[in-house]
Amino acid sequence: MGKNEFLGHTMKSHGAKLARVHIHDWLILLVLAAMDGILNMIEPFHRHISSKLMTDLKYPLKIPDTVPMWAVPMYAVVLPCIIFLIYYLYRRDVYDLHHAILGLAYSVLVTAVITDSIKDAVGRPRPNFFYRCFPTGEPVFDPNNGNVLCNGDPKLVKEGYKSFPSGHTSWSFAGLGFLGWYLCGKIKVFDKKGHAAKLCIVLLPYLFATLVGISRVDDYWHHWTDVLAGSILGSVVSSVCYLQFFPFPHYINGWATHAFNRIMKESSRKHGTPDLEALEHGITN
Repeated sequence: MGKNEFLGHTMKSHGAKLARVHIHDWLILLVLAAMDGILNMIEPFHRHISSKLMTDLKYPLKIPDTVPMWAVPMYAVVLPCIIFLIYYLYRRDVYDLHHAILGLAYSVLVTAVITDSIKDAVGRPRPNFFYRCFPTGEPVFDPNNGNVLCNGDPKLVKEGYKSFPSGHTSWSFAGLGFLGWYLCGKIKVFDKKGHAAKLCIVLLPYLFATLVGISRVDDYWHHWTDVLAGSILGSVVSSVCYLQFFPFPHYINGWATHAFNRIMKESSRKHGTPDLEALEHGITN
């Protein structure tokens, strides 16, 4: 069997069957997407903000921000999917393509639901909340309880209560973190040959995600703790979602899906143990 073949499991031969097997997984993704849409529509908790607390929330309101929201799915979802597709064209393994896309989708959507749930529940004001609330620079407070009486754009004020955790950061680490795991397995970083250049390639997605997080602090849209929490959240969820479909990269055949390893074990029981070198390269005799 040729090196770039995978037991004949292509989109044409097994794509429809694979989609049917995982139809419930895809339906749950739609539920998650709907949940996140609802979370973005509801009003977040309005934390009491007195004049003293407002002192630390007077940073400039920078619009547009360095990394606009529309760009996040481009580099956190579309870019990884392009890399998954390129690998599919090389390996012709529809299981790898399907599980990578499904795992990535779960990573970003689960992260989004958790992030937006926390945002709505916590209601932490952003560093630029003052100018969202009082665009003219003239503060107004309730004489009875000292809370802010905002007169700014309602949409800007609503977003002003969604500082914790950083959505840009959590999404970046969810998507690019999943890509980092994927690359780690595919280029066999832990093959014990000591090629440090491989490690640098794997760390690039994490570096980019980190820079996105830093931009959120530089733009005064988030406190540094928002970014830290978002990075941890995205990293944890992406790790769990990756390991749901792929083994740890340092395992034998750590580059393949659990489905591939299961097929190889079944093939081994039926036809004898495959050559170890063939296992390493996804080839059967």
